[in-house]
Amino acid sequence: MTLVALADRTRGLRGWSRAAVAVALGALAALAMAPYGVLPALVVAMTGAVWLLDGTRVKAPPLRVGLKAAAVIGWCFGFGFFVAGLWWLGAAFLVDNDEFAWALPLGVVGLPAGLALFTAASFVAARLLWSAGPARVLVFAAALGLGDYVRGHVLTGFPWNAFGMALGEHVLLAQFASVVGLYGLSVIAVALGAAPATTGDAAGLKAVWLPPAAAGLLLAALAAYGALRLPVGPVATVPGVKLRIMQPNLAQDARRFSYDNREPIMRHYLALSDGPDRALSSGASGVTHLIWPESAFPFILARNDEARAQIAALLPPGVILLTGAARSAPRLPGEITTRFFNALQIVADDGGITGTYDKVHLVPFGEYLPLGDVLQGLGLRQFVHVPGGFSAGSVHELLHAPGLPPVAPLICYEAIFPGAVVPAGDVRPGLLLNVTNDAWFGDTPGPYQHFSQARLRAIEEGLPLVRAANTGISAVVDPYGRMVASLPLGKEGVLDAALPSVIVPTPYSLHRDLLFAILIACCFLSRTVSDRREAMQNAEQEIVSGAHGDGI
Repeated sequence: MTLVALADRTRGLRGWSRAAVAVALGALAALAMAPYGVLPALVVAMTGAVWLLDGTRVKAPPLRVGLKAAAVIGWCFGFGFFVAGLWWLGAAFLVDNDEFAWALPLGVVGLPAGLALFTAASFVAARLLWSAGPARVLVFAAALGLGDYVRGHVLTGFPWNAFGMALGEHVLLAQFASVVGLYGLSVIAVALGAAPATTGDAAGLKAVWLPPAAAGLLLAALAAYGALRLPVGPVATVPGVKLRIMQPNLAQDARRFSYDNREPIMRHYLALSDGPDRALSSGASGVTHLIWPESAFPFILARNDEARAQIAALLPPGVILLTGAARSAPRLPGEITTRFFNALQIVADDGGITGTYDKVHLVPFGEYLPLGDVLQGLGLRQFVHVPGGFSAGSVHELLHAPGLPPVAPLICYEAIFPGAVVPAGDVRPGLLLNVTNDAWFGDTPGPYQHFSQARLRAIEEGLPLVRAANTGISAVVDPYGRMVASLPLGKEGVLDAALPSVIVPTPYSLHRDLLFAILIACCFLSRTVSDRREAMQNAEQEIVSGAHGDGI
């Protein structure tokens, strides 16, 4: 079957057949995300999606009919993409399965159904500006890129697995995120994937192969940019800093991660951090900063004198601990319940807590319940075992730890939001510190996707990333997104590494999404240019035809 015949057959699909193909194409596109990174899957998926949208213009149906069909195709494509890319969320419902297993369909099917509305809206926007020529590829790319941007900001925002992560998964190609950010990569990734759709057009050989040829050149240019940007050797490191990241690989079910098990949990942390030769506590390791992951304790650290005394006994003079920990706040006048925060705290060598950052961007249903009073009345609660869930911190701010440059703290999925990982202000941080706990998701694609997105923030900002994850992936990443040291998923251990230095501010860190907006405008403008060119060609043909008709 020729490409033209395959395209025509795809355009001719209707009803359930068209919906099923759209779902399958969306699921195929998910293979381009971490941990797979199969770029050809995105090409097939986006090319097929363009042909399906082409089919909404067959025999020029009324616009409302075409828009309705585009919405259905877009929703089905998005549903397939998000189910295939986010199915691992179901693992969290099985950690305490006696309490949450019944709600598993809400996470595995309900969330993708809601997220697919953004894809449906993107397909409708593309259909409004659809044309028969190659410009439709850029219109499609702009619409999906804009959809990713909106998805990342509406309500609490959820930019997980934006289409740009197909390029962000590959360090060489991801370097252009330092210019246009994740959402700009989304536009480019969709354009690259959709460009071969023109090979199914019944036109001259040169015309149909121009867009895929241009896409090939663009891909080569991205790779060349990445190769030129990446230095040959390692970046310089911050003098006098040696990090030790502890990855305990601790299960999160209510039975094992409980207050009753606080003593064996602390013994595990202390022994693992110290090492079999007790090099940390003796000072022989040379470690200056010890880092533990998010929500490390099944108790309030500030209230537990014994635990802080144990930490003090572990830390040599001058060494500090940065750790995730739940924090409670004194009740304010009129408050009847205690507020709890998901925090990142600095613990000095005497066991005192000298600095705290409270997580600002909480996970809905994981750390708090939207419409809490209503849903709690129905018997629901958030995943974390905290009465009433966590409260959000007031402001994302730098954390100042002795011996370190200013720290941009990122707790759990705060690291997935492009442009929001660096606190506002004139002081540029010296590192991104991401403490997280992906134990809820086991050995699934989820932790790999989380790490890949956090790593892209380092590339966007030109800042090193230090990441401590309970079950992995813990790592030190340089400002170009290259791994300096890491611990694999599902393994306990420690890693020691120097802290890479920052590099010059990137264009993205200076201009944020301005260049993305320009890219969107250029893509939509291509439709106008294409229409004018087509109108001029038609006018010339009419003139020529008229001249021949007059016998000239």
